[in-house]
Amino acid sequence: MSSLVQSVDWLAIAPPTLAAVVGLVVLVADLFLTEQRKPLLGWVSIAGLAAAMFMLLPLLNGDRATFCLKGDPHVCSYTADRFTLVIQFLVLVGALLAALLSVTALKDAKKEVPEGEFWFLLLSSAAGAALLPASRDLATLIVALEVASLPAFALVGIRYGDKRSSEAALKFFLSSVTATAVSLMGVSFVYASTGTLHLTRIADRIQHVDGQLHTLAQAGVVLTLVGFAFKTAAVPFHFWVPDTYVGAPLPVAAYLSVVGKAVGFSGLILVTVVALPSYSDVWGPALAALAALTMTVGNVGALRQQATRAYSAVRLLAWSSVGQAGYLLVPIAAAAYSKDAQKSIGSTVAYALMYAAVNLGAFAVAALVGRTRAHNRITDYRGLYASNPLAALLLAFFLLCLAGLPPGVIGLFAKVTVFSAAVDAGLGWLAVVMAVNVVIALFYYLQWTALLFRAPEGEPEKHRAPAPLTAAIALTAVLGIALSGAPQLVLRFSAIGLF
Repeated sequence: MSSLVQSVDWLAIAPPTLAAVVGLVVLVADLFLTEQRKPLLGWVSIAGLAAAMFMLLPLLNGDRATFCLKGDPHVCSYTADRFTLVIQFLVLVGALLAALLSVTALKDAKKEVPEGEFWFLLLSSAAGAALLPASRDLATLIVALEVASLPAFALVGIRYGDKRSSEAALKFFLSSVTATAVSLMGVSFVYASTGTLHLTRIADRIQHVDGQLHTLAQAGVVLTLVGFAFKTAAVPFHFWVPDTYVGAPLPVAAYLSVVGKAVGFSGLILVTVVALPSYSDVWGPALAALAALTMTVGNVGALRQQATRAYSAVRLLAWSSVGQAGYLLVPIAAAAYSKDAQKSIGSTVAYALMYAAVNLGAFAVAALVGRTRAHNRITDYRGLYASNPLAALLLAFFLLCLAGLPPGVIGLFAKVTVFSAAVDAGLGWLAVVMAVNVVIALFYYLQWTALLFRAPEGEPEKHRAPAPLTAAIALTAVLGIALSGAPQLVLRFSAIGLF
C-alpha cells in the first residue's frame, strides 16, 4: 500500500515559509523584550524579508512543484515557476521597503503602535501575498488571499485611540469580507460544475460542462472574479481605497498600494488565463470594461483633489493608484483576445514592477514630508526643492515615471507596452480610453511636480531623514533610475511561463 504522506519540497516553499516563521519568532520575542529593545524587532523583520528574497535565487534554475496529486504528479497545489518568482520578488521587495518606512514611523509614533504586533502582522500578510502567486488550486488561492488580507485590516487600524484609523479599518474589513464571500460563492459554483479545484483541471473540464450546468459555471466565473477585482481596487470595488490609505499609517498605505495590487492581479491572472481560458468571452469584455471604468474614475478622482485639504497628498496617491490599476487590467483583458496570452500577461507584470518601484518611492518622500507636516497637504510640498533638493528631485522623478514622461523612461516604456498589448489584441477603443486618461493624469502629476520648485511660503523647513527612511528612498530611486536606463530589463525579467 502506497504511503498517503507526501514529501514536501521545502526549497520551493521557502520564501513564504521563511516570512511566516520570522513573523512567529518576532511575536514570541516581543513578550521577552523590554520597551527599549523593541526596535530590534523591526530589524529582525527586515532581515527575515531580505532572507526570504534571497531564497528565490536557488529557484531560478527551473520550475519546481509540491503538494501534487498522487495519481497525477503534474497536478499540484503549489508551483514555483517564472511567474511565481517574479510576483514573489515584487511582493517581498514591496514588503521590505514598507518595513524600512515602518521603522521610522514606529519610532515617531511614540508608543501609539504596538511594535511586536505590527511586525507580526506585516510579515504574516507578506507570507500570504508570497504564497498566492504559487497557488494552483482555488482553495489554496482563497486561503492565501485571506492570509494576505486579514493582517492588513489590523495594520490599517493599529494606532491606539485614532478614530480615523479605526473607521478606515472597519470600512476596509466590511467591504473586503463581502467581496470574499461573493468570491467563495463563485468558487463553489465552479467546483459544482467541474468537480475539481485544481486550476489546470478546471481549464479542461469546464469546456465540457453539462448544458444544465453551463449557466452555473458562467455565474461562478463572474462571482470568483469579483473578489480579486476588489483587491486590485477596480471600479466599482474601489470605494475603500482613499479613506483606508488616509486612515492607515503611511507605510501600511504604501504596502497596500503595491503588495495589495500584486495579490489581486496575480490571483486574477491565475483564475482567468490558467483556469478559465475557455470562458474568455465572459471575462474578457468584463475586464476591458472594468479597465476603462477604473482608469477613468481613478484619474478624475485624483484630478479633483484640493491641494489645501488635509491629507490631500495621500488622497491623490490613493486615487492615482486606482487609475494605475486600470492600466494594469488592460493587458489581462487583452489576453482574452490575443493569440499570445503570455505576452499580454508579461505586459501587466512589467507594468506592475515599474509601478511598485516608483509608487513606493513617492510614498517614501511623502513619509519624509509627513514627519514635519502631519496633515500632508499637497501645498506642504511647495518649495521642497529649497529645503531638500534631493528629495524634491526624486519625488519629481517618481511622479514623472507615473505620468509616463521623460526622464521617467521606465514609466513611458511600461505605458507603451500596455498600450501595444491593447492594440495587438484588437482593443482599439480601450487604447483610446487609455490615451485620454494618460493626458488627464499628466495634469495632476505635473501640477504637483511644478509645486516642488516654486518659491516657498515663508522660511523653508528642513526635513531630516533618518537612516531607514533614507535607505527606502535611495533603494526606490536606484531601481527607478536603473530601469529607466535599461527598460528592456523589465520585459526580460517579466517574461513568464504560465502554461
